[in-house]
Amino acid sequence: MKKHSMRTCNQFVAAFEEVIKKPKKKRSKTYYTGIDLGTACVVLAVLDENHVPVAGAYRYADVVRDGMVIDYIGAVELVRELKEEIEQTLKTELVYAAASLPPGTDELDGGVIKNVVQSAGFELTNLLDEPTAANQLLEITDGAVVDTGGGTTGISIVENGQVVKVADEATGGTHLSLVIAGAYKLTFEAAEKYKRNGKNHDELLTSLKPVIEKISSIIIQQTQGYKVEGIYLVGGTACLKNIETIIEKTTGIPTYKPMNPMFVTPLGIAMSCTNQVLT
Repeated sequence: MKKHSMRTCNQFVAAFEEVIKKPKKKRSKTYYTGIDLGTACVVLAVLDENHVPVAGAYRYADVVRDGMVIDYIGAVELVRELKEEIEQTLKTELVYAAASLPPGTDELDGGVIKNVVQSAGFELTNLLDEPTAANQLLEITDGAVVDTGGGTTGISIVENGQVVKVADEATGGTHLSLVIAGAYKLTFEAAEKYKRNGKNHDELLTSLKPVIEKISSIIIQQTQGYKVEGIYLVGGTACLKNIETIIEKTTGIPTYKPMNPMFVTPLGIAMSCTNQVLT
């Protein structure tokens, strides 16, 4: 990735963080919504006709586990609530949306994701895997995009601007929270909240290092035989301070993460949205 690409990505994420707090109430011929149904957090990102962030909302929830929807009704209601919240602010209807799912789960869960989006009141225009979606914003031409969410680690390997491999394995933020719960004698919910607080990251890193090294081993295994010039971390788990340092040391591959990696995938999903309904 070129330095200007990472800078552009960070500027885009910063703009999105601003419109979450203060949406841009300007007229647009159409709006494009990206829906990221994460294991720990559901994010909606809204772009205008020029692909500029205008609004966004997110909520921590337990409607997805290990990349699969486990609470269909809850997922529909949550997406609908976030949709209506943004619509009231922008004073417009959000029609078109794109969504994502972990690599290799399209046959298992693609239909469910599609139904969630449509039942929430959207017209679905695109459905793509999470790391490939993230690369809509990252614009990596050679490297591996690693999207580590709550339940899984998804990897998209890109060579000469083309995705040559996607893979997904069940290790992610949930496993970090389980370690914290055990080490600190906390409930899982309390461990999740403790993990999200950046002030606790320095002290947690020692306990969490084995899980991060497990994520590194997944990356090593899945990238074997490919020329990977860099690893680019996205997803909620990548928000953990210094996770990139451990992964780079373990894999031996230069590792980068953008500003607030939790928002890269939903923004990439929104960028892939069109006004052509998926059939």
